[in-house]
Amino acid sequence: MKHAIVTLSESQPAIATLLGQGKSRIPTGGKIRAGIKVLTKRAAEHPVAQEIYARGVAGGQSFDDIERAISQALPELKSPLVPKNVPWFSVRPNDFPNPELASQIVNAYGEDRGDGARRLYRFPVVFPADAWQAVMPHELVTWGANERRFWSEYAADGRVRYCKCYAPVPMDHQGKRAIRVFGGRKTMLRDQNGGTCNPENCHEFQTRQCNLSGRFIFFIPGIPSIDAFELHTNSFYAMSRAIERFETLAFLRGGRISGFLDHRRTPFYLTKKLREVAHIDDTGRAVRAAQWIIELEAPIDVTSLLQAQDDDDAAAQADEAAQRLEYREDDAAPVTHRTGAIVATAPASWSMRPENTGQHEAEADTRTNGNDDQPIAATAKPSFTDRQRDATSLRNSAPSAAQVIAAAGEFGIAAERYEAYANCHWGPGWLLNANGRRRALDEVERYRNDPDGFVDKVDAALRAHQPRA
Repeated sequence: MKHAIVTLSESQPAIATLLGQGKSRIPTGGKIRAGIKVLTKRAAEHPVAQEIYARGVAGGQSFDDIERAISQALPELKSPLVPKNVPWFSVRPNDFPNPELASQIVNAYGEDRGDGARRLYRFPVVFPADAWQAVMPHELVTWGANERRFWSEYAADGRVRYCKCYAPVPMDHQGKRAIRVFGGRKTMLRDQNGGTCNPENCHEFQTRQCNLSGRFIFFIPGIPSIDAFELHTNSFYAMSRAIERFETLAFLRGGRISGFLDHRRTPFYLTKKLREVAHIDDTGRAVRAAQWIIELEAPIDVTSLLQAQDDDDAAAQADEAAQRLEYREDDAAPVTHRTGAIVATAPASWSMRPENTGQHEAEADTRTNGNDDQPIAATAKPSFTDRQRDATSLRNSAPSAAQVIAAAGEFGIAAERYEAYANCHWGPGWLLNANGRRRALDEVERYRNDPDGFVDKVDAALRAHQPRA
């Protein structure tokens, strides 16, 4: 099988080369299936279909290959197989470039739960990126016979969702020969709905031809492969629950979901849980049905992650205290403070010994160079608090509170509303704590592709904390 390519939505711009203009990508080289496929009722009536299916399953063929073989033998059966929800994952050799990887995965993590068959019910995974959008890409997509026909894609600002399709292959001036296209097929906006993705007004979505499709991208500890593996899912519930866990762990780990979860090399786990899922039937009624849903587990002691954060904060505070006690005149370097249009510079002779920490800010002497609109630098003695704040900011490279509030303001959230939200969501200490400001900014950045979702989250949090009459 060919290697699939997953595009990172938050990658940095690549250095311009002939083949390096695109975004960073994670190559994938193997698929684990969420379930199995079985013969339809009509296909099961044909002995030939039964024979091909049994032979393919016994030989470890992929269900796509089995279905293709049945369709070739029985052209009247266009879709001879149908998905079946089961409590285990399918790991078949033909779904991997190296078929041996399938047996290695099953041998390492498979279980026999009393039916005599060794199957994959639960297995560890490690994600290769910190943005959940990169390790769980998803889209609305309509498939043709061999390729995607239409698919959703967000604009660069994350506010508009477009419906894309492949552009027609250009022909030469005589109209007899296709022009060779460099860099793969070109894409374009679909004509319908002005090129926007609007499921309520989309024929393909309403006729169930267009559906949500996503996949987890991961490595499996102990399985040697330079390519990542992928697990496809169409379950809105599975992906929504995974996002909740990704965001929770990212908050506790300073924005990280990649790698092992703690110093004990604890990984995530993928498994399945039987849950009742609600859906709307054709008559508009809400009905519930039991289904095996993919579940993302993180078997760690959350308090240990909180303790690790406390240790990091304590180390930072100890570093600051040491700097206060050990700073001497000879070590002092000019630090520039800006207040409005005035530039105040602390001279190297300003002592940072503890006995000076109670001194008030020195008054700045404002002078001009003949142009009232262009004030020149004035020498001033900053307070120890200002000097300490600048040094800490430089050392930690943490965003300022103003930067976080400005980032939220790009979503149309007023500063006072965001501050109220952050105070109740992160605690009032987020303004003073470098890690708190960093986590707050990371949360805003994660919603770049869903600004309306973040606005709704802020509004819901503020409503929940309003005093009741």
